[in-house]
Formats: sequence, structure tokens, C-alpha cells
Amino acid sequence: MSEMTFEQMLDESFKNIRTGDVVEGTVISVTANDIAVNIGYKSDGIVTKNEYSNDSTIDLTAAVKAGDPITVKVLKLNDGDGQVVLSHKRVASEKVSKVLEDAFNNHTVVSAKVTEVVKGGLVATVDEVPVFIPASLTSDTFTKNLNVFAGQDIEFYMSEFTPAKRRYIGDCKTLLKERKEKAKEEALVRIKEGDIVEGVVKNVTTFGAFVDIGGIDGLLHISEMSWGRIDSPQNVYKKGDTVKVIVKEIKGDKVALSAKFDENNPWIDVQEKFPVGSVVTGKVARMTDFGAFIQLSEGVDALLHVSQISRQRIEKPSDVLKVGDEIEAKVVDVNIDDHKISLSMRELLPEDAEEETATEEA
Repeated sequence: MSEMTFEQMLDESFKNIRTGDVVEGTVISVTANDIAVNIGYKSDGIVTKNEYSNDSTIDLTAAVKAGDPITVKVLKLNDGDGQVVLSHKRVASEKVSKVLEDAFNNHTVVSAKVTEVVKGGLVATVDEVPVFIPASLTSDTFTKNLNVFAGQDIEFYMSEFTPAKRRYIGDCKTLLKERKEKAKEEALVRIKEGDIVEGVVKNVTTFGAFVDIGGIDGLLHISEMSWGRIDSPQNVYKKGDTVKVIVKEIKGDKVALSAKFDENNPWIDVQEKFPVGSVVTGKVARMTDFGAFIQLSEGVDALLHVSQISRQRIEKPSDVLKVGDEIEAKVVDVNIDDHKISLSMRELLPEDAEEETATEEA
């Protein structure tokens, strides 16, 4: 047997590798653009920045350091300069691809960070695998500006898994709808009419506010916002406000709420405060063609009918009154059940005032 040359013995001491092999190596040095790796082969390997990660903003010098172990895939045995071309991201990608396949087959949830906002949707990177979330599947509600998702951690189902075409599609919408439906079902079991709960205002409209009371949205109608009159819900609530409300009624999955608590009911002692026959003072709060509504106290308005303003004939209240005027009138009727009080200025006027007017007209 002939003796081996030094070069042959050196070659024998190195491992044999082939294109496509996944091998373990040790980082020799790191620059901003590439990583030199000892893979136990006669030539060192190079991992470029593009083959380390899909994140173009990554700082290699911060991500790895000399002496770190690293798993890589052999792409080419010689790059022309005698170095082995390696990839780290493709090893991670193949591992993650299996995770995504299982998620697709088993309808399980995937978590990832949104790494890019692109035309038509989002890109969420699961390790080194980019998953596309179409704009229509980013949420169960319309989102005009997708940039609000940039850098956010999101969860989704895999709606399509086609590795041959590198086509990975995610779906946040279905997951969100399922979770909200489950939360609604749990809330309907938990709450009952008469409960006092705390919620968060989700939306304010001209007729009321929708309040999330823990998994289900209830309607706080404008008429249930206060014991007093409210001209616009937007003047009272805004999105994000925390409110305490009463569960007034539950019909199926529809929940009606109220912020009118009994302890704040200004009509409780109205008969004592404003008994029939008493003379009261109030301010004109608003007017209609048939009369003026007079605020006697916070939350208590009384009607001064046009026929009760004067002993003279008046076409409409605005002929003699305006909003903000302070008037004195007599309480002629109190209906606690319907929250109605009737006033009369006419009964405080002398009866001969009408006669004098009739004489002048004659």
C-alpha cells in the first residue's frame, strides 16, 4: 500500500459534503454583509445577508458572533473563489414549512409578526417563511389603512398551503369571527337582565352608542343615556369611553342597555318638589309649535302648552318666548308614570287681563 501524500491525508480529515446537505458549523467571523462559517470542510463557507434572513433590515453583527453554532444548507460547493455557498434561512424555512403544513391540515392557529405592508394586504413572517394575508382577510371589520398592522403580532389560520409555488395564505378574519362568536355565546350565558356591568364604547351613532360589555355589544339608546334630554350621543360619549350600564333587556343576541340608574332618577320626588298648585320657576329648554318645554331641574322638563302661556291668543310659543328665558308658572298636573308635568302661566295672570284684551279688540 502506497503512503498517502500530506494533501490526501488532509482531504481525508475533512467531511464530505454535497449540494443540498444540511450541516452544523461554527461562526468564524461576521461583517455587515456576510458570515464566515467553519463547516469542517476543506473550504470555509459563506452565508450572505440575503441567505441568513428575509429581513432586509437585520444587522448581522448583532444577530450572530464568532463562536456561535449555526445550522446551514449547502447551496454550492464552490462560489468561484473557493468558498462554499451556504444558507441559514432555507434550513429555518423548511422547518417552518412543516409547521405551516400542520396548521393548514389541522386548522390550528399560527402567530407571527407583520413584517411588511404591501399592495393588497400584509406579509407576516413565520421565522423565514413569508405568509401573505389579503386585505379582505386581515380583520372581521373594514380597515382602511393597513399600516396600523405594521410591526404588530397577529394570529391567523392557514387558508392555503402550496409550497411548490411558495404560496402561503393566512386568514385572520375567520379566526376573529370565531372568537367573537364564542365570546358572545359565553356572555349571553353569563349576563342577565338587571345586571350592572362595565363596558367600553365601541361606536357612537346619531341614535345611541354600542358598548362592549365583555364579548357582546349592547345598544345604549339615546333615550337611555340620561334621565334628562340629550340632543346628540356624540356630546356625551366617545369611542373608548368606559361606562357603567344596566342590562335592560335581552332578546336573542340583542342586548339593550341603560345608564339611567334609579338612585339618580330625578322623578322620584317630583311630587314633593313640584306639587300640583305650586308656583315654580324654570328656563325654556326647547320649543315646538304646540308649546314650550321648561326645565325645572336637571332631568325634569315640564310642558307649557301654547294655550297656557297667556290669556291672549298666541299662534306659537316663539312669538313671546325664546330658549333660555326664565319663566314663572303654576303646576296644573303631574304624571309620575309617564314623566309628565303640565304648567300654566295663564293661571297666574289676572282674569281681567283677558277682558281688557277683548275690549281692545272690539
